[in-house]
Amino acid sequence: MEAPVEADARRESRAIAAAWACFAVGIALGLIALAGPPRPIAGEGSVALPAAGIAALVAATAFAVSSAVHRRGETTPMPRWQAVIARVSTIAITIAFAAVAYLAVLTAGEILALGLQGLQAPALGGALLTGAASAAAGWLAFQAGVELRTTDLATLLFAFLTIGTVFAMITAADPRWWERHFSDLGTGWAFNLTLIVAGLLVATIGAYIGRDLHRRLGDAALRRIALVVALFALTGAALAGVGVFPVHRGQLLHDIAAFGTLGLFGITMVVVTIVMPGPPRALLLTTVGAGVALVVAVLLWRPLEVYSATALEAIAVGILFVWLTTLVRTLAALVPQESRPSGSPSPLRAAPAT
Repeated sequence: MEAPVEADARRESRAIAAAWACFAVGIALGLIALAGPPRPIAGEGSVALPAAGIAALVAATAFAVSSAVHRRGETTPMPRWQAVIARVSTIAITIAFAAVAYLAVLTAGEILALGLQGLQAPALGGALLTGAASAAAGWLAFQAGVELRTTDLATLLFAFLTIGTVFAMITAADPRWWERHFSDLGTGWAFNLTLIVAGLLVATIGAYIGRDLHRRLGDAALRRIALVVALFALTGAALAGVGVFPVHRGQLLHDIAAFGTLGLFGITMVVVTIVMPGPPRALLLTTVGAGVALVVAVLLWRPLEVYSATALEAIAVGILFVWLTTLVRTLAALVPQESRPSGSPSPLRAAPAT
């Protein structure tokens, strides 16, 4: 059996090799995509657009390859339903890594364009930038494929929300959108894509939380765990619905999805706290505090009108981030890292007695 230190060194060597491979692929594809006259860093006909697409493709491939190499056979002893959830979660995370890489490169391009106004990058220079972006995205995705924890997914979710929102702000047609609400950013594609992929990530985080709860509680708690996973999936679907139905195209459906997301997350917080073994004091206090804070935040918006809907949305996201971070860190401290195949033929009933 390989020693832990040797195994870690081997994995790190693979990740570095993967980063160099991604760099080479990024340069090669960049030279093809950027052939021709020099291009601006950002905007139409720029370096950033093809570079973002290439980095997204490289990141998705790196995560898929790493998962196949390092988690081969993980689902073999699992019943069909558990294996399906694991595979669907892997596909969802692959899509998420591609989206994160795509928007991160576009955002970096917009920032560089502000600081390097008028710069025109030749094909070779653009290809080198594409290679660097591909190497960074590929390295991070490959590392995630080695051992992806629920805490990593929560970090990915909020990093992606931040990157997508910043890009939408920078490219917003109306610079005074903040006087109304974040939904005004939905007039552009970036913010809507961010919400849709974030919804997919929320549902996937729910599946991973279900996995962690099962490792801790076993098949006896399958029905309660299934309820938690279903609530996260519904919350993710509602959040994606906010992006699918932008406010300028269908305000009623947009508002239903937005307030549905908030309400479902509130219900999820309560249910998860009940299902958690204990529940741990830190999670219990955070859930109560988050619930009270959300109610107060809504009341300060309506009817007291202390701040705008933009401020309410930012505060709500901050509160939910604190609660979700507390939850996944608590699970990380309580849950064993070893995979636990279920003995039940269905997630809705306990395993047969042996």
